[in-house]
Amino acid sequence: MSEYQKTGYLRENFKIFHIKDQTQREFRYHYHNFHKILVMLGGNVTYYVEGNAYRLLPDDIVLIPAGEIHRPQIHDKTPYERIILYISPDYLETFRTRDFDLLQCFPPAAHTASGPSAPVGQQKKSHVLRFRTGHGTALKNILSALDGARKDADFAGALLQEALFVQFMIQLNRAALHRNFDFIPNSPSDDKIFSILSYLNAHLKEPFSVDHVAGHFYLNRYYLMHMFKQQTGCTLHGYVELKRLELARQMIFSGTPVAKACEESGFPNYSTFSRSYKKKYGVSPREDLKSHSETIL
Repeated sequence: MSEYQKTGYLRENFKIFHIKDQTQREFRYHYHNFHKILVMLGGNVTYYVEGNAYRLLPDDIVLIPAGEIHRPQIHDKTPYERIILYISPDYLETFRTRDFDLLQCFPPAAHTASGPSAPVGQQKKSHVLRFRTGHGTALKNILSALDGARKDADFAGALLQEALFVQFMIQLNRAALHRNFDFIPNSPSDDKIFSILSYLNAHLKEPFSVDHVAGHFYLNRYYLMHMFKQQTGCTLHGYVELKRLELARQMIFSGTPVAKACEESGFPNYSTFSRSYKKKYGVSPREDLKSHSETIL
């Protein structure tokens, strides 16, 4: 799909970056096949996620589930500094138990399986966490240690980094559970865009047409297409296809037969599904499942 890109790659369980852009850059809308955590350190930035806009402050934590389109907008030449974590969804799943889930701090889109307790972000749709005054010191210390361990070549350096990562995720979820920070309010980049995105995600399994969506929201179809492209970086058809493919892939990896995943994710027929799947992921659904199964063995 040409309107937006899948960027980044992840072959490890997780990966950490410390990035500082000294010049003003323009970022396109993009998405990942893994979860992303961004810790804001400095800069003058608004972060857009799925049609929502968040004006970031230092120490804000941005939580982006796999498959969600997003981009930062840098407003001036102030250096944009951040720590970024790429996290394998399969890896986090290995820690899920009846008592806890390390994805609880993420927005609901990250939760593809039901757990014993409602995710922290279930009632609050925000992707950004902001510490309350006097809180966050312990988490910042762990993050600093994790950042420092990125290039640790000493004995068991990789194991130390993994231990610090798990500790960071535990403390992040504890902070959210104890309300040590707030899920900051979002500002929809258009009054209706959030409602449209929510509607599309809630009706992925149903036949899709631009005219039907436009009629539901009492909008001119051409205005809707232009506004949606401007606010999300992709077309309506492209967005729905991306979400259907991500849903189908999650279902396949969770054990749903490929043909049933095709039907349950809203594709009109298997040939369309298979062709779109291979174009996006580079392999057929069954080849992807085989590769995924071999990876997690």
